[in-house]
Amino acid sequence: MVENGNLGSIKIANEVVAIIAGLAATEVEGVAGMSGGVAGGIAEMLGRKNLSKGVKVEVGEKETAVDLFVIVDYGSSIPDVAWRIQDNVKQAIEGMTGLDVVEINVHIQGVHFANEEENEGEEDKTRVK
Repeated sequence: MVENGNLGSIKIANEVVAIIAGLAATEVEGVAGMSGGVAGGIAEMLGRKNLSKGVKVEVGEKETAVDLFVIVDYGSSIPDVAWRIQDNVKQAIEGMTGLDVVEINVHIQGVHFANEEENEGEEDKTRVK
């Protein structure tokens, strides 16, 4: 975004818009995290440090379009989560940058099962005592 005023211009980098979008998406209940892509048929979940990695943005002078790649929690209603992501991201970007959000595409890359972490440590235990 480039805005010319009396004192000069303001340019908002794509990375800034991507970070805002990633943070807004992860705030939504039902979102387990952002996805860095699919490797070997399994979606890779990124930590909170890589918020912009699961986001692709195009920023024009006054408008922006966003693609989000997310992993949802098992049991969540995927359409409801996606609509809440779209709403939260739109409000965050428009409120912080003044850009008009013309498109928000939500790509569900995987499902996170809450007990996966709990079961990982149990594999080493014997079945009987």
